[in-house]
Amino acid sequence: MDPLLLGSLVAFFTIFVLFSGVSVALGLLIVSAGFLIVFDGMRSLELMPEILFGKLDNFALLAIPMFIIMGASISSTRAGADLYEALERWLTKVPGGLVISNLGACALFSAMSGSSPATCAAIGKMGIPEMRKRGYPDGVAAGSIAAGGTLGILIPPSVTMIVYGIATETSIGRLFLAGVFPGLLLVGLFMAWSLYSTARSGNSSLLNARNYSWREKFEILPRVLPFLLIIIGVLYAMYGGIATPSETAAVGALLTLLIAVIIYKLWNPRDLWSVLRDSTKESVMILFIIAAAGVFSYMLSSLLITQSIAEWIGTLDVNRWVLMGAINLFLLVAGFFLPPVAVILMAAPILLPIILTAGFDPIWFAVILTINMEIGLISPPVGLNLYVINGIAPDIKLKTILLGSLPYVGCMVVAIILISIFPGIATWLPEAVMGVAI
Repeated sequence: MDPLLLGSLVAFFTIFVLFSGVSVALGLLIVSAGFLIVFDGMRSLELMPEILFGKLDNFALLAIPMFIIMGASISSTRAGADLYEALERWLTKVPGGLVISNLGACALFSAMSGSSPATCAAIGKMGIPEMRKRGYPDGVAAGSIAAGGTLGILIPPSVTMIVYGIATETSIGRLFLAGVFPGLLLVGLFMAWSLYSTARSGNSSLLNARNYSWREKFEILPRVLPFLLIIIGVLYAMYGGIATPSETAAVGALLTLLIAVIIYKLWNPRDLWSVLRDSTKESVMILFIIAAAGVFSYMLSSLLITQSIAEWIGTLDVNRWVLMGAINLFLLVAGFFLPPVAVILMAAPILLPIILTAGFDPIWFAVILTINMEIGLISPPVGLNLYVINGIAPDIKLKTILLGSLPYVGCMVVAIILISIFPGIATWLPEAVMGVAI
């Protein structure tokens, strides 16, 4: 059978199986096994266990559970609330300081936790009631937190970037650096829209907050600074050549857990067990998807589907930016229905040869892909962050949350366009710190 037609069949059955309610990892294994048996014979099943476990035989994968433990430790404390309060107290004189505080807290907390839902819940519980109490529009209050929560998969350290790096054999250190300026760009765009939307409401008093004494400003810092120092220390150790990403993640996880115990008194065995249990569940889920995606990639390569698609794309007489537009549309639709990790692991084996053939930088593409995944987190029908916000503020209608989030989707689209026009936004820092990739 023609590999391109076979690839269409694989895409159809993969979508069918995943929409049937089967877990992503199990669905990928079912599709892979089915096509290998039909087109390569029963003998191909002998290789599946070796590929499945071989994909997990990677030292870099240790960074995933370690960073997840960091996030779970922070999410199980009042760190999010304290971070929000600290920024609010220090930014009170800045016009629109409250909404800027919320977005800044989302950016910092998402960098510490790496979890979008956790960021929405932690910052939203404090930020949304406070903004509404001061008269901010419900759409701005809910939408800004929903959008701010998505920053966790872009701003380092990001589990999503680790997964992309493993799937494409790309430097994780470069990927982390590539997410810094695009993450700051998104934060700036989010803040600009929030201030404009607030000012447009006609209530100028919203742009002023209460006054805090210097004592109130400084008393909150001891609770926040240790976590920020850990993040800085982890990144310094990684880029200073002191340790590998996995080693720095392990040290960061241990220090974060110790600070949670010392500062927030998280020494109840039940609470500690909850952190480790939830971290293990999430880690196993991600690692299972990675292993299953390895088998799926082998199936695509074994049946010559990946190679044929790359060759076909290479023969097309089409502008490469038209091609990139089509890829973005595909990623956008996939992100509406699947979690970022699943999309990356499923799409990377197919898309990487295409973007390389078209002459795009894989580091730059990682940022574009990640922002597309961020859009999926605040877009229906799945839109996980929308439901998290609705859960912590049930009196705000889901429609209001959705409409409030749409302008931030526009901000993300603007960011994609800017990064496409000026790719140095994503590529300059990795090259400046680690040199030009060979």
